[in-house]
Amino acid sequence: MRTPRTVGAVTASTLTLALALTACGRSDDGGGAGEAEPAGSISEGPATGTVEIWAMGTEGERLPELAEQFEADNPDVTVEVTPVPWESSTEKINTAIATGEVPDLVQVGTTLMSSFVELGGLAPTPEDVDSGAFFPGAWDTTVVDGTSYGVPWYVETRVLYYRTDLAEKAGVDTPQTWDELKEFAAGMQDAGADHGIALQTDGDGTNIMYSPFYWQAGGDYMSDDGTEFTLDNDAQVEALDYYASFMAEGLAPQRLVEDEKIQDFIDGELGSYVSGPWDRANLLATAGDDFASKFDVTPLPADETSASFIGGSNLAVLADAENPDAAWKFVQFATDPAVQVDWFEISSDLPAVQASWDDPALADDESLAVYGDVLETARSTPAVPTWGEIDHELNLIIEQVVAGNVTPQDAAAQMQDAATSIGTGLD
Repeated sequence: MRTPRTVGAVTASTLTLALALTACGRSDDGGGAGEAEPAGSISEGPATGTVEIWAMGTEGERLPELAEQFEADNPDVTVEVTPVPWESSTEKINTAIATGEVPDLVQVGTTLMSSFVELGGLAPTPEDVDSGAFFPGAWDTTVVDGTSYGVPWYVETRVLYYRTDLAEKAGVDTPQTWDELKEFAAGMQDAGADHGIALQTDGDGTNIMYSPFYWQAGGDYMSDDGTEFTLDNDAQVEALDYYASFMAEGLAPQRLVEDEKIQDFIDGELGSYVSGPWDRANLLATAGDDFASKFDVTPLPADETSASFIGGSNLAVLADAENPDAAWKFVQFATDPAVQVDWFEISSDLPAVQASWDDPALADDESLAVYGDVLETARSTPAVPTWGEIDHELNLIIEQVVAGNVTPQDAAAQMQDAATSIGTGLD
């Protein structure tokens, strides 16, 4: 792990990463997202005072290294990082918002933004943050009911991991279309794998695994104005039928045992599977560095369009922060393209800022370049406060389709009914 490079002092003029829209905050009664005064701009000059940051998991453990660089660039600021376990983070942040005893800045998982906004806990993004600096799908995760409440920090997306030796033995090229993915999976089995591909079939995360197929078929979760769910359509039926067909035809396990997936892939019993950037380290830690020559990654194939799921974390300033200006200056610093590369080398987190991908540290790595290409069209699930509840219902419905208990047509109608019944939580 090398020492991050030093960038110049952080000012609004030197690090202009900003949103070209007027942001609105919570309502005057403090009760969630609504009409309010514009968020304004980040002040000129270096940061001062104390910035308290809550960061989760590994990021919380490694962020102090980046904070030291920010302090060196801003001699009159002190950064206090509190690591928070992911499993307790939501409750901790909710409690802080309710009591007003909040940090200045917090790391927020992309799918959790809307729930904290609905509590009135997050400050609108300053008007001088350039949304165009980030991958579009990443920026969308900060926007709730038309207003941005944070800035993308790092991203992840899903690609197809595959055994290169089995693909070569089968004589199959990386798939570019849905039909070719079927042929690819079948070829992996011809080359000796028990299953050509693995897809999630039940439990939390099933809809996240499935969602790229729905988007690829031309579907979307909500109408363009964000007021209605759009789940009962031909794209949904096509995607559900296609997804379930891998299990029905024996190309994929009828039930994926997540704890066995990595070892099955290493043993050659599984030819390919869908996952994110973290699994490269998992594979090499389990099988050794020599295994790197036996696998690679490729984008998920397209149907009507190309799409994958985008996740990661955002940085958000709390509405009741004591030092919001210095907190936003830290956000500017953390999302500078050069600093994003430094953070990648510290943490292996993929940059949310598109310009960072031109750096040789990422551009010269062919496997990483795949992620950069995928991120250009990756998409996020709806940023509505009720999404966790809706997602749970969609998981259950997809599970029933995979099991053969519900037809894709009926499932699409059930998805629409479930989402409409739950609502957006923004009314």
